[in-house]
Amino acid sequence: MAVVLAFVIGGLFAAGIYMMLRRSLIKLLIGLALLTQSVNLLIFTAAQLVRARIPIVPEGEEVLLPPYADPLPQAFILTAIVISFGVTSFAVALAYRAYRTVGSDDLDRIGEAELS
Repeated sequence: MAVVLAFVIGGLFAAGIYMMLRRSLIKLLIGLALLTQSVNLLIFTAAQLVRARIPIVPEGEEVLLPPYADPLPQAFILTAIVISFGVTSFAVALAYRAYRTVGSDDLDRIGEAELS
C-alpha cells in the first residue's frame, strides 16, 4: 500500500509542478491545489497510520497501551487542510481581481500590465 501511495504522491507532485509552470493563472491555482493535496498525502503516508485503539490512557494505567493511533499526524493534516483552504481561497479572489483588472489570465499579460 505504501508503494502505491508513493506513486500517487509522486504523480500529484509532478502534476502540480507541471500545472504551476503553465502560463495560465487558473492552471497555476490548480497546481497549487494539487501540491497541497500531495503534501497531505505525504504526511499521511510518512506517519504510517494504523488502525488501532484511540489514544486514551485507560483507567488505572499510567501510560498508553500499544497499539494506539498517533493523533499528531492527524492534527498536522487537519491544520494543513485548513491552511491550504485559506491560501487557495485568497489566491482565487486575487486571480479573479487580476482577471477583472487586466482582462486575461495569461501571466505574461498580467506582468506587462504591471509595468505600464
